[in-house]
Amino acid sequence: MSTRAYGVRVVEDPADREACFALRKEVFVGEQGVPEDIEYDAYDADAVHVLAVREDGVPLGTGRLLYGAAAAAKTGGDPSAGSLGRLAVAKEARGLGVGAALVRALEEAARARGLAAVDLHAQTHALGFYERLGYAAYGPKFPDAGIPHRAMRRALRP
Repeated sequence: MSTRAYGVRVVEDPADREACFALRKEVFVGEQGVPEDIEYDAYDADAVHVLAVREDGVPLGTGRLLYGAAAAAKTGGDPSAGSLGRLAVAKEARGLGVGAALVRALEEAARARGLAAVDLHAQTHALGFYERLGYAAYGPKFPDAGIPHRAMRRALRP
């Protein structure tokens, strides 16, 4: 599959939302052992979700953006920053640019909401991926669902 054989869209309908949740279950619950009862949360209802889909309709990846009060709870109270999270790419689509395309789509959603920055909590094995996309780590490592993470941030240009 070439890197041009998929598209990324903001989730608008229930079928796309279910595809996002199924991908998250496959990656986080199935592969990484995150307890299912903490994978889905109250933030999902109001988050912006994006979905990468192969040309034939097969879902390849997903991510979400929190903004407003939900993001402020995750960014230390900064109302100008969104919170990117739940980035998951199906095993067969890794290394094809899907993750980067999802991040860029979420950044566009943040800009559209007037946000000046995007924060995220990266699994430490993924720090290099986010650094290549312009994110800088800050603060100490911390566990989330038993997996080591670091906070990262990227300022957005208008």
